[in-house]
Parts: sequence; structure tokens; C-alpha cells
Amino acid sequence: MSVPQTQSDDISATKAGLRERALARREAIGDAARKQAAERAVENFFRDVPVELGQTISAYWPMRGEIDVKPLLSRLMDEGWRVCLPVVMGEDEPLAFRRWEEGAPLYPAGFGMLEPGDDAPEAVPEIVVMPLLGFDRTGTRLGYGGAYYDRTLATIEPRPLLVGYAFAAQEFDTIPRAEHDIALDLVVTETGVVRFAATAG
Repeated sequence: MSVPQTQSDDISATKAGLRERALARREAIGDAARKQAAERAVENFFRDVPVELGQTISAYWPMRGEIDVKPLLSRLMDEGWRVCLPVVMGEDEPLAFRRWEEGAPLYPAGFGMLEPGDDAPEAVPEIVVMPLLGFDRTGTRLGYGGAYYDRTLATIEPRPLLVGYAFAAQEFDTIPRAEHDIALDLVVTETGVVRFAATAG
């Protein structure tokens, strides 16, 4: 069932306001707190996220003040997981996922992001670690508005485990969910792991 246009417009307007608030919250986090949060989030990820060695895990290159996911990427690669990164293929296209192996180059992709080159093999992730601007206790994710992940995840079968990665300050009481929005299974922050669905274990 499609969402009525007026309701869809209301959701879009509410999300736009939340994005401004989310960016302000994130920018207010100091450098020392950021470093500590990144270190604690890695420990929380490996303690409480149900990952198995041999699985393919997609993460991302941090930008715009996002929690630093590079320590997680480094540990995943050091301990033997297959790691891939998302690659933007076009404004209205699903993302591609390409393997990133130790020593392989990464290339600028806009907004401070880096991504593997065209020669990197494509992969299908079993776990997707996702950036976000905000989240709530129902697993609704507030992104940047491009719907790249929603478009992409709708094409992957079986559905991967969806893990948000964020500062605890990015939690909101309520985020409206549009029809195309795909809920998270977990969110990892510096204070712990929040579970939303039975599939998250």
C-alpha cells in the first residue's frame, strides 16, 4: 500500500528537521570523546554482535564527523574476516560492494569517502555495518536522504544482518519511517549494543 502524498511530505519534512538536529549533536562531540567512543564501539561490536569468522562484512569509510569505523575495519581485516566497502554506482542506482584487502589502494569518492577501485572483486555481504545520522528504539535509521542503502538492501537475498554504527548521542525518541525504509537489526555505540529484532539474536 502506498503512503498518501501528504503523509509522505510530512515524513520528509520531519526527517529534514531531525537531520539538522542530528548533525548538530554529532558536531558537538569533542575530539577526546570521539577517540574514546571509537575504541569502545569496537569492543562492543566484537562482544555482542553475532559474527562468525568467514562471513563477509561490509563497513564504510567515515565522513562528515561520523564515529570512526576505521579501528573496526582494521580489526576485522587483522582477524581474518572478508571485508568489503560500498561503492556509489550512480545517483539512483543501488550500491555495489567491493572487497578490500590489506594493502589494496582506496580512491577518493566524494565527501571525504574512500572506496576500492574498479578492479576489486564484488562481494555479497552477510553483515552490513551502516553509517547513520540518527536511530530510535524501533530500529528506524535516519540517513542522509539519498536512500542508497534502502535501494541496495531491497535487492540482496538473503537479507544481511543490518548493524548501525554510531555515537550514543545520535539516538532519538522517535524517527518516522517511510514505506521504503528498512529497519536495522542492531546499533553499536560506545555505550553498548541495542537490539531491535529477533533476527539480531
